[in-house]
Amino acid sequence: MPIVTVLQGPRDVDQKRALVKDITDAFVDGYGIPAETVQVWVLDTPTDSWGVGGTLTADR
Repeated sequence: MPIVTVLQGPRDVDQKRALVKDITDAFVDGYGIPAETVQVWVLDTPTDSWGVGGTLTADR
């Protein structure tokens, strides 16, 4: 059973729904497995909890 973890900045619930569906569909199409076997975990990380190039994302 595939388990996919997505670590991202905050997104709204409709965007997360679409992402989970698209990731699931990719595994169904690529591996020929039932959608029910695919788990997708979406972990929202606040913009003040990660940075790029030495700058907090919240400060960009």
